[in-house]
Amino acid sequence: MIRVLLVDDEALARQALTLELSAAPDLEIVGECQNGVEAVQKVQELGPDLMFLDIQMPRLDGFDVLELLGDRAPLTVFVTAHDEYALRAFEAQAVDYLLKPVSAERLARCMERVRVELRAHQASTPPPPVVARLVENHQANQAPLARILVRLGTEVFVVPTVEISHIEAEDDCVRIHAAGRSYLKSERLNRLETLLDPRQFCRIHRSCLINVQFLKKIEPYSRDVHLAKLTGGETLPVSRAGFARLKGML
Repeated sequence: MIRVLLVDDEALARQALTLELSAAPDLEIVGECQNGVEAVQKVQELGPDLMFLDIQMPRLDGFDVLELLGDRAPLTVFVTAHDEYALRAFEAQAVDYLLKPVSAERLARCMERVRVELRAHQASTPPPPVVARLVENHQANQAPLARILVRLGTEVFVVPTVEISHIEAEDDCVRIHAAGRSYLKSERLNRLETLLDPRQFCRIHRSCLINVQFLKKIEPYSRDVHLAKLTGGETLPVSRAGFARLKGML
């Protein structure tokens, strides 16, 4: 049996898809979600094989859901009412996409492809990194980011970039400091730097980005090192190259 999760903020769309899928003897609908936060939680809880995912939803869209799930994301079919989103998803190597309203004939063709993909995934270890490529392409199209998404267990946090004071590299992750708390996210600092607004964020040394809106003052420390004092009380080292970049921004 192929275990299926439906994610769509429109109840009628979920009902229509459920009705069409119920005719397939090898499918089991294990859950329905009306928003992206529920989707992240249900995927971790239920471990479905396949997810039908609406692209346009409030707060978290379909691409946000895939970013938060990372390598936990199941095989995904996008469902959308807008062809431009479907085309982007298809070009980014999604399994397939369906345009609303979904016809029985089109859904049947989609499921043929899904079954082939599931057999291929079962035969290969690990599965191809489709989700990672998809999220990276979407983020590049959205840059500069207005928010950063963080998943901690089943909790989802949406952190506006205007609230972020600084971001530090921590092993293979980054620690994001915002509004009096910090969030650990699996991400590379180098890649995150390319997605943030260069007029707002500055690399002060190889392991740290700061939001210049939170910079209080810069003090000399040694010949090649300065210290950045932030409005929240943090003191961060600034390299020679970082000091030159800061001067160019201020």
